[in-house]
Amino acid sequence: MRAMVLERQREPLRPQDRPVPPVGEGQLLVQVDACAVCRTDLHVVDGELPDPRLPLVPGHQIAGTVVESHSPSFSAGERVGVPWLGWTCGRCRYCTTGRENLCDHARFTGYTLDGGYAERAVADARFCFRLPGGYSFEEAAPLLCAGLIGYRAYRMCAAARRLGFYGFGSAAQILTQVARADGREVHAFTRPDDAAAQELARAQGAVWAGGSGERVPLDAAIVFAPAGPLVVEALRNLEKGGLVVCAGIHMSDVPSFPYELLWGERVVRSVANLTREDGTSFFARLASLRVETRRRAYPLEDANQALADLRSGALVGTAVLRV
Repeated sequence: MRAMVLERQREPLRPQDRPVPPVGEGQLLVQVDACAVCRTDLHVVDGELPDPRLPLVPGHQIAGTVVESHSPSFSAGERVGVPWLGWTCGRCRYCTTGRENLCDHARFTGYTLDGGYAERAVADARFCFRLPGGYSFEEAAPLLCAGLIGYRAYRMCAAARRLGFYGFGSAAQILTQVARADGREVHAFTRPDDAAAQELARAQGAVWAGGSGERVPLDAAIVFAPAGPLVVEALRNLEKGGLVVCAGIHMSDVPSFPYELLWGERVVRSVANLTREDGTSFFARLASLRVETRRRAYPLEDANQALADLRSGALVGTAVLRV
């Protein structure tokens, strides 16, 4: 099978012909039809997330078709999505208290398990999801991380009415539509000169879009961009009792800031991974709401270009590999 493989961090992926991986008990062999490219993939490739399995097939937003099933949960021919969280122990204090996203022994698709930059992928059936109807594979792929982990961050904002999204990539696109349907206001913060992202934000339903240093009163903010200084910018806009959620798996250091920005029962917290319940809730929400994403499709062999476009900021929307 064709695959794009990371042999060493900070080096380009290499095309390889690999044998189809064996399928064990409880697992699925998935024909990868599309795999969205996530900033986390970039963190893995660029060495910002340490100790990946090497050599590694990246990619954790997999939309495909079950080719072979060793689980009663899925049958061959079903459409399936494979997310970031690929396995947990099920026994630790986190797993047994509904916090499997914090499992110390967890394995992650495209990081410690081979992922979707390939024609075939093997996944634990327990951590896979049936794709919602009415979405093509290319449309569904961004839902598997940008959607799922973004939705986890969104739910942490509880009933906040005025939301600020810092960084307007794939997750912010999806959540702006969810928030608008829920009757909330979204204010999109981008690089000051990124007119294209601001235009996209307004097209997706944001009531305001502008530079990250602008002052807009917010009840809650989600920081999607991996830039620690944006946490301080979000705090400057936060009303008393508000919340800043850091939604990335990697972020540069948050600089020091005066205590007065935190005082007034403001909260800063992070999102770590996802749970299967996040997926169940998110896909149930999509039963009554269709979300759209602006996408740019690349053939599998152009995975390095897709990563480069994401790294440089040249990409507006979501990169998806057509496999």
